Amino acid sequence: MKVERETKVWTMREGDGPAAEKAIAEAAGLLRQGGTVAFPTETVYGLGADAANTAAVERVFAAKGRPSDNPLIVHIADRSQLEGIVLPYGEIARKLMERFWPGPLTLVLPARPGAVSPRVTAGLDTVAVRMPAHPIALRLIAAAGCPVAAPSANRSGRPSPTRAEHVRGDLAGRIDGLVDGGAADVGLESTVVEIDDGRIRVLRPGGVTPEALRQAAGCEVELDESLRAPLDPQFGEAGAASGAPRSPGMKYAHYAPRGEMVLVAGEPEAVRRYIEAQEAAARLAGCRTGVLTYDERAAGFRADAVLTLGSEARLEAAAHRLYDALREFDRLGVERIWAEACAPCGIGLALMNRLAKAAGNRLVRV
Repeated sequence: MKVERETKVWTMREGDGPAAEKAIAEAAGLLRQGGTVAFPTETVYGLGADAANTAAVERVFAAKGRPSDNPLIVHIADRSQLEGIVLPYGEIARKLMERFWPGPLTLVLPARPGAVSPRVTAGLDTVAVRMPAHPIALRLIAAAGCPVAAPSANRSGRPSPTRAEHVRGDLAGRIDGLVDGGAADVGLESTVVEIDDGRIRVLRPGGVTPEALRQAAGCEVELDESLRAPLDPQFGEAGAASGAPRSPGMKYAHYAPRGEMVLVAGEPEAVRRYIEAQEAAARLAGCRTGVLTYDERAAGFRADAVLTLGSEARLEAAAHRLYDALREFDRLGVERIWAEACAPCGIGLALMNRLAKAAGNRLVRV
């Protein structure tokens, strides 16, 4: 379905003064009126709508082409807004909020009946909530005067947008407004957790690592079964999550470039030899090829497009560059891509999660 509408764009940076205040006021007014507005957060750009307005939320799903059983994250500007959204929560949740809010952590909490649209919760009795650590996002949500449901501001399945131009490329003409606030800082979506029987379960890894969660809450932290697949030698498409997802990013293929991508894990030299052989065969067959690697090994590849995520010793920077790199492969018309795996610890867990989903769970171990 093609949606024709004018997308108003406000270009602003924190500290723009009266012009920024006017942009925030106009964008917030659109949200109150049931419109859809894309805005920057510290993780990626989000596509927002009034979380209690079902018609507005449905416009988000329509613009993205998002599956209807995939829940949305509700963004708030102040913890006082929680009372109207969720039922009472425990001490572990409180500790995590105190340590990581504002920030890239989403908590799945018991939903207050009728507080948000059922399209936001996908029919579940829980709701995912976070407080973003971006001044523009916080100002916009506060000015709108309502919690804002906001998935990433991209077409469903595509790499998430870390810049306003990514949003324009995917959604121009399909949404009402876009606040251009510059590049996102983290570059990967928030960590999503639920609390069960005194333990923290990570449903989606992100900028807040399991180690940081454990230190903050002083309790056991476990990975959801769906996240163990990339760590399993039998990992493949059968490892994808099934059933109704309890949070965004659990069930569906995400973050994918247009070209077919394969994730390759193993000792660096074995990985290089495997990719070199596969890439050469694909190039002989007439395919335009690409390799996603790290600075330490980029010179060893001869594909049509060799893109680096930076140093393997600085995976935070690699995570920040990932979605830009996947979109660059699209711009260059790359048809076959091989990406090097990384160690799934710390921020590497989130990076491996996104790489695996971008590859459609195609992983080769060498």
